[in-house]
Amino acid sequence: MMNSLVEKLRKNRDLSDEEFREIIDSGRYDDDLRTAADEVRRENYGDVVFLRGLIEFTNYCKNDCLYCGLRASNRTADRYRLSREEILDCCEEGYALGYRTFVLQGGEDPYYNDDRICEIVAAIRKRFPDCAITLSIGEKARESYQRYFDAGANRYLLRHETADDAHYARLHPDTMSAQNRKRCLWDLKAIGYQVGAGFMVGSPYQTTDTLIADLRFLQQLQPDMIGIGPFLRHHATPFRDQPNGSAELTLRLLSILRLMFPYVLLPATTALGTILPDGRERGLQAGANVVMPNLSPVAARKKYEIYENKICTGEESAQCRGCLEMRVKAAGYRIVTDRGDVRRA
Repeated sequence: MMNSLVEKLRKNRDLSDEEFREIIDSGRYDDDLRTAADEVRRENYGDVVFLRGLIEFTNYCKNDCLYCGLRASNRTADRYRLSREEILDCCEEGYALGYRTFVLQGGEDPYYNDDRICEIVAAIRKRFPDCAITLSIGEKARESYQRYFDAGANRYLLRHETADDAHYARLHPDTMSAQNRKRCLWDLKAIGYQVGAGFMVGSPYQTTDTLIADLRFLQQLQPDMIGIGPFLRHHATPFRDQPNGSAELTLRLLSILRLMFPYVLLPATTALGTILPDGRERGLQAGANVVMPNLSPVAARKKYEIYENKICTGEESAQCRGCLEMRVKAAGYRIVTDRGDVRRA
């Protein structure tokens, strides 16, 4: 018989702070959480898994976030930028492999001003009119987000990282704030994007209370996508000696998020697959329904090092797709060539 606390979460999509504290801190609910989360994802999405073709087009970043290997202070990073034509070539290859969503991800690189971003987005939109275009390029002014949307972008990923202001300040430089990050997310929603938020699991100074604050913020925001993954350290950051986040806690939170947000698009992240050999498969079994294989040129993949030991850096796109297809099938699901729009009840 399923635990009553898990049943309550499934039915109400919510718990009290004390109940969340119990279910987050204790591993004794994990089996029931996983079972309930898989049932809910199948009720809403069946056994399908959506592909997102990830194009990491620049590893320059003006920010100095304390956890990220792309931080501006990392003088050892081998920096690169992809041209518009190189990005379009990635899309071309991805389209032939069945991808119908492209995710352009990069550091906050001033070289890619609004004009350049709009040119790239418009070119992708013109060449691949049936595809979704997702941007993941950080904090911008509302006017910039509007321009990208008008150029043809329809999704935007911006992890809030932590909803607790004091915790946010311990992870970021003084030039950044949790309030501005949240402002960006609300602006994106108001413009009409499908919006993705999310947080790191096990980041330095994180507590159960900060995780509950993340869940509460997501309840307010009601995003279309939620991306979470374990914190993974990088040698060229101030957090080089911090312990990595927990795969088990990440999987537990994936199931909790699926029960709270039955409709949400929930990735099984590369970070989860990096910390655990079968992490992405277990993520799917815990309620996730999206995977984001890499379409970037192989030469660029090792250079986009947010954290260390990232998987799939040496594979061609076709290899990556074929490998994922087998892994997803072995986990009990199937990849579809579909834009994978959110299915809100």
